Amino acid sequence: MDLSYRIAVRYFFSRNKRSFISLIARIAMAGVAVGTMAMIVVLSVFNGMEDLNRKIFKTFDADVKISPREGKRFQVSDSLISIIKSVNGVKSVTQVIEDNALARYGSQQMIVRLKGVDEGFEQQGQLDTALVQGSLKLYGPNGTPYAVIAEGIRNALSISLEDVIVPLELLYPRTGTKTLNVTSAEAFNHITLRPGGIFFIEARYDDYVIAPLSLVSTLMEYGSQRSALEIKTIPGFSEYKISRAIGEKLGENFVVKDRDSLNSDLLRAIRLEKLFVSVTLSLIILVAAINIFFSLSMLAIEKKKDVSMLYALGAGPALIRRIFLAEGAIVALSGAIFGLCGGIAICLLQIRYGFVSMGMTTSLIDAYPVKLMWQDILYTGVIVVIITMIVSYIPARRAADAGQILRV
Repeated sequence: MDLSYRIAVRYFFSRNKRSFISLIARIAMAGVAVGTMAMIVVLSVFNGMEDLNRKIFKTFDADVKISPREGKRFQVSDSLISIIKSVNGVKSVTQVIEDNALARYGSQQMIVRLKGVDEGFEQQGQLDTALVQGSLKLYGPNGTPYAVIAEGIRNALSISLEDVIVPLELLYPRTGTKTLNVTSAEAFNHITLRPGGIFFIEARYDDYVIAPLSLVSTLMEYGSQRSALEIKTIPGFSEYKISRAIGEKLGENFVVKDRDSLNSDLLRAIRLEKLFVSVTLSLIILVAAINIFFSLSMLAIEKKKDVSMLYALGAGPALIRRIFLAEGAIVALSGAIFGLCGGIAICLLQIRYGFVSMGMTTSLIDAYPVKLMWQDILYTGVIVVIITMIVSYIPARRAADAGQILRV
């Protein structure tokens, strides 16, 4: 072991006889430990929240989505589908028509977000984990069309899957309704379906009705036009790279986005909050580590004679500085190690047992999500090292200067 560290370790353990200096050192260790623990836990929670949102997006949103750059619809042809499927990594393409519509069930009605999908939607199994009642079928054995509705719509319209008499009615304004009386039934196209399944993800998706594409196309008079194409990718392929490749093939008339790009605002907000929390907790650790400064300053005063003796034995200012820097490192790193171990233990317990609940029940998770990442542990360790060097340098330099003065 280096001489400076041997002396620093001896000072660290021997000064426990000095109650006041020992108290300050222990406060410094406790402050660093608590700050470090808090940083590990909070950053892990932000990682978990980001992962949770990605799971939510994956439950409903497509891996890659193609939409028109201008307008609400575009023409879909077999050649366009072939171009998309030629991209390496594309598993399937689902044609989508999506717009607002009026839903009516019995005497209740409300505006919903109607999403028409083709038969490929059932094979994707996106809503399997979010289904709370019924099934994801779009057609029954006898060709009866079914709708999959959100929990929020079921509650608002008092829909019962067991009621085989009352249908779900969907209405959409006919083309050229400006010349018609909007209160007249002739102003709206109209279709009826049977509610076949209920899903629940979160409030963001609580106004969706998913119905067969052919019926929605007739209702909205889209013909062979579509509002979007949703692509399911082969596992292991990068969604971002696939979206880039499709965008290059389709040209500037289309907007092609992967799932993260579709939800970039929310993900960016989570990362920004994580950054601000990291800076805030770093400042808290810095404030807690100020006690190291006071502890080393008092230790330098107490050890003046020892420093003078070391100078007399041939020690230089660099050795004296290293001794006190090592002393500060021992105090800070002791607290950091306890904090890291405590933070990791808390995160692992939350992952395993979910002690802290989110206070609400969802189909995906009921406890606060936590995800440990080695980058956060490394970042926290680097922050503690930098703060330790900052708060230890001035007392170490003063101790070296004071020893030189005493020697003279």
